[in-house]
Amino acid sequence: MMYDLNLMRIFAALIDEGSVTRAAHRLGMTQPAVSGALTRLRVLFGDPLFVRERYGMRPTEKALALAPAITRALAGIDDAVLAAQGFDPATARRSFVISANSYAEFVLLPALVARVQAEAPGVRLRVLPFGADLAETGLLTGDTALALGRIVDPPDTLVVQEILTDGLSCVLRADHPDAAGDRLDRAAFERLRHVNLLPPGRLKVGLFQVLERLGLEREVAVSVTHFLAIPELVAATDLCATLPTAICRRLAGDPRLKVLEPPADLGRFPGHMAWHIRHREDDGHRWLRRLVREIAAAAVRT
Repeated sequence: MMYDLNLMRIFAALIDEGSVTRAAHRLGMTQPAVSGALTRLRVLFGDPLFVRERYGMRPTEKALALAPAITRALAGIDDAVLAAQGFDPATARRSFVISANSYAEFVLLPALVARVQAEAPGVRLRVLPFGADLAETGLLTGDTALALGRIVDPPDTLVVQEILTDGLSCVLRADHPDAAGDRLDRAAFERLRHVNLLPPGRLKVGLFQVLERLGLEREVAVSVTHFLAIPELVAATDLCATLPTAICRRLAGDPRLKVLEPPADLGRFPGHMAWHIRHREDDGHRWLRRLVREIAAAAVRT
């Protein structure tokens, strides 16, 4: 039977995205072109495949039944082509999607982009946010090359590797009266008002638990959604922030800020890298994972 393989790629994008507009953006196509392809798919399979809803499109039962086989077939073709081509960073022209939490973006991404540009100028990276739901990263289908963050209870189709462990430090503005020494004492920690990071996530939940176990009080005055907002807040106020030490090392170069040891050992937390098993032997993915491991080791090296 003869059919257009590109139609299967469009079908897979529509299944993942649930929207003609988002599928077109992902594929680098126009919206009318994807709509036309969907019409051809409906004729090919004799089914509507997707039903319009208020916020997108819902796949029909037939589309859901077709999706696993089509996704596996496309992945097999991609793997065979890439394996045959091999991977030379200096000449490769490939794109990798990385899903990273805010910690990985801040600590690992700048050095990773610099290494990729230096070693593989033809390689492109696309970075997506990673919260707590692996299903939203594209990792479970293999569309995303790597997830960087805290990964708990992964499915059997993923390989998870711990690439770093980090501790916690405190940050005040440099001319704050409590920033004279190298360590913030317990009385000052409890007297100060603090910046909190939202959403809580596993790191902050762990911090709350450690503070409770140590009997340390912490009054939260401001909550923000990203690490990048905290330095400006701390530099302009009397607020204290408790942040991963690797982030604090970067902030230590800001003359407005002073990094201090916390009043007690607040514990350590892991950082993970995860990838789909279908990419285990891909030379390009192996090269990218090696870069991430090297950069992560350097980021937490004292």
